[in-house]
Amino acid sequence: MERLRLLRAQRASKASGGGVMRLFVAIDLDEAARAAVADEQKRLKTAIGETRSSIKWVRPDHMHLTLVFLGEVAEAHAPAIVDAINEPVTQAPFDLGFGGIGVFPPRGAPTVLWVGAVTGAAESIELQRELADRVRRFGIALEGRPFHPHLTLARWKTSRGADRSRTLAAGSDGVAATVHVDHATLYQSRLSSAGPTYTPLARATLSRSG
Repeated sequence: MERLRLLRAQRASKASGGGVMRLFVAIDLDEAARAAVADEQKRLKTAIGETRSSIKWVRPDHMHLTLVFLGEVAEAHAPAIVDAINEPVTQAPFDLGFGGIGVFPPRGAPTVLWVGAVTGAAESIELQRELADRVRRFGIALEGRPFHPHLTLARWKTSRGADRSRTLAAGSDGVAATVHVDHATLYQSRLSSAGPTYTPLARATLSRSG
């Protein structure tokens, strides 16, 4: 059924010359989690201190844990994808705890500062696998790297190798923020000079009781 809808969407897209939509599926943060992450950012900023490198901190209201990044998808395909994501997920809701920092890439000057999942990681991976499988039915090529749940806290505009050890030394044990996960959201992302805006298109509700 999904392939039939995709073929129809492809024909409609070619006929209409339709545009594209930038899509991704993510776990949302509630206000308490955003506030806790903002506090962790402030703590890290103070602990790292002033450096000659340039780092930009992600706004908490723009934060989410990306599960599946679809990239640019033809607008005509969107209704079928929305229908697929809107189907309930047979998985119990769970608590996701964030803690412990890391940087990308694994060697050299860092470009991304992130906080990982210390609880609920296995459940997040299970949810990601289910939603990625739904997306792949439409022939959308997804990133091949293993999924590791994390939140991006900051990005370096310029950095040096010394920023790695300096940043990692600022890490702390324990849980910095917790969010109760009972759904995932399909978003459309629009990029502009004022920053990204995210429009929810579909919601996959976790339906199995624990």
